[in-house]
Amino acid sequence: MCFHSKQSKSAQELQNRFKAKFDNEALFTPSIYNGFQFPKTPVITNKQPEKIHFFNWGLIPFWAKDDSIKKNTLNARIETIHEKPAFRNSINNRCLILADGFYEWQWLDDKGKQKQKYELTLPDNELFAFAGLYSEWTDKSTGEIINTYTILTTEANELMSKIHNTKKRMPIIISKDSEQTWLNGQDLIMQNDRLKATAV
Repeated sequence: MCFHSKQSKSAQELQNRFKAKFDNEALFTPSIYNGFQFPKTPVITNKQPEKIHFFNWGLIPFWAKDDSIKKNTLNARIETIHEKPAFRNSINNRCLILADGFYEWQWLDDKGKQKQKYELTLPDNELFAFAGLYSEWTDKSTGEIINTYTILTTEANELMSKIHNTKKRMPIIISKDSEQTWLNGQDLIMQNDRLKATAV
């Protein structure tokens, strides 16, 4: 799973790396994001791959009566997105969630009373993109259109099985060379095995 991520690069670095321009650069500040606060974070969609938008973390499907579902949709298991009502209408809404790290807590005892926090990054703190799905939802009480996303997860690899030792899941980090082809509807190629962990 992934509920805490980091984006420490400058706006220019993001634009250069992903060959896209911010829709509203004034909204950008490097941050550590807590998914349970449903922050707006930089995202590139398959609808506008030349733009970097700010979408809220926690997917709200178009049919939701209110936004309470978002606390349960921060992540989506890639194995079941075609079956789960929250995600099956968004499977063609692919997006890249821009980041340069995320955090997980390793349980040091059976009940998780003692934990060790780890920061997961690529070598040299490279920028990367999580694979995600997005949705557009209209708040019927205000008429506001809210764009939201979820991060896709897969089975933990050997490194993450030791760190995220209770759920044994991890977010999907798309291979740099396949980010655009994945947005275009082609197969997903990961670079999860390049991750390194640092105790923090």
